[in-house]
Amino acid sequence: MEFRMERGALTDAVSRAARVLPARSPVPVLGGLLLEADAGRLRVSGLDFEASARVDAEARTVRTGRALVMGRRLLDICKVLPEGPVECAVEGSRLTVTGDGSRFGLSLLPLDDYPTPPPLPELRGAVDAGEFAAAVGQVAVAAGRDDSLPVLTGIRLGLDGSMMTLAATDRYRFAVRTLPFEGTASDVAADVLVPARRLAEIARSLGRAGRVDVAVDGGSAGFEHAGTRTTVRLLDGRLPRHDKLFALKDPAVVVLDRARLVEAVKRVSVVADGGSPLQLAFAPGPDGSVLLQAGFEDDVAAQRLPAASEGTEEMTVAFNPAYLLEALASFEDATVRMELMGPGQRAMITGGEGAGTPSHQHLLMSVKPALL
Repeated sequence: MEFRMERGALTDAVSRAARVLPARSPVPVLGGLLLEADAGRLRVSGLDFEASARVDAEARTVRTGRALVMGRRLLDICKVLPEGPVECAVEGSRLTVTGDGSRFGLSLLPLDDYPTPPPLPELRGAVDAGEFAAAVGQVAVAAGRDDSLPVLTGIRLGLDGSMMTLAATDRYRFAVRTLPFEGTASDVAADVLVPARRLAEIARSLGRAGRVDVAVDGGSAGFEHAGTRTTVRLLDGRLPRHDKLFALKDPAVVVLDRARLVEAVKRVSVVADGGSPLQLAFAPGPDGSVLLQAGFEDDVAAQRLPAASEGTEEMTVAFNPAYLLEALASFEDATVRMELMGPGQRAMITGGEGAGTPSHQHLLMSVKPALL
């Protein structure tokens, strides 16, 4: 096997495929990347027990063939290669990588021990790459990190006709995002649970233009975009439905400038040590305000902001400041709308859009306000 290509293109292909490699594995070949050179193309593949990735890139092939090498070592080499053309060739039991006077050799791993990469599941349709990547990022912040509760570490991927729904929850917050979906049929449907960490990695690797093909079957989900194909094994179980949870009866509604609120939360929560809550005291009216407060005893902080509200009653609620910041950061709107049920109850955050069901909703459980 022998091929030539630009250093940047090789590094990009190797880094995309290496995303799925396990940090540690009892099976050495799973730390490898499979390089396959064919006419005008290099294919780089990697896999572990949960996910696989395959990246195609243009290359000038001198000799076709296949080689398996340690993936992270190859990526390290790619990162330090000089800019310009790179030549890779199998020479005996090594893969040599040369470019602009530099030369590296990598031991080959046994091809016979390498598992067959899984096929792409059944194609269900396509979605805009940029919108999909943004949507995954918006809901992934609410996914659980506790591996003892594996269901809560996933993102629900639901397909229903022309709509895709992404949802995640860790029991203290629940994020939902809907976006248009072009199904292969008008009645296409699916409801699966994808590991949040894996789906977030896939989303980060996507370009912001073009379409992403989405494939789902009973055991895995697959995504293909711009020469990169990724599959990931699904989690067992289902997330709780959010429909009834999101139905708030007669909430107090407050509209705030998102950027100013984010800065105020960051500023005031400096004294919120040990996960102590951030308190928001709302004064009602179209020219109302909100007082943000945090801290205990002598270490306290406060800031007041304008907050247009509906209703006539004052209300004080409190949140975990990190959860509130992550929720606010998941929006891009100039203003955010908060629907409040009261202390220790649910609070809904949406963008500043008007009537109708918003495409992005983030539910937070408020906590008992602290005594300042």
